[in-house]
Amino acid sequence: MTSHPLIARLTEDLGYPRLDAANLDPFLEGAGDGVIFCGGDPLQHPECLDVAVVLPELLGAFPGRLRAAVADRALEPLLQARFGLTRWPSLLFVRSGSYVGTLAGMLDWPAYLARIQDLLAGPVGRPPAVGIAVKTASPTCH
Repeated sequence: MTSHPLIARLTEDLGYPRLDAANLDPFLEGAGDGVIFCGGDPLQHPECLDVAVVLPELLGAFPGRLRAAVADRALEPLLQARFGLTRWPSLLFVRSGSYVGTLAGMLDWPAYLARIQDLLAGPVGRPPAVGIAVKTASPTCH
């Protein structure tokens, strides 16, 4: 599947690796902070193109602090299950093999800067779980 030119620019012109099942773990386990662009289908989620344009500018705002990659569309379901992604586009932040956080959708520039600064300064954590509705037993059940 060919990428939209704005997404292809990230890998072809800017050199961000395109992640698939074979190279995901080495990227995740790399030193320091990383961000993975998970765009989804540009036809279903047109704002992914906006995020694709903004991502290099965000990296420029935090020089030397982030390494970036682009998730192959076939990898996105695995990332969704592993890291609890619930919306596209998403920027998934990782640090030395651990989950840091996710920014979903297109944000205003000041919000991006503040939230990324918080993620970079914050600890790693546990990814959110994808919820499954659970019903409790009736109190009158024997």
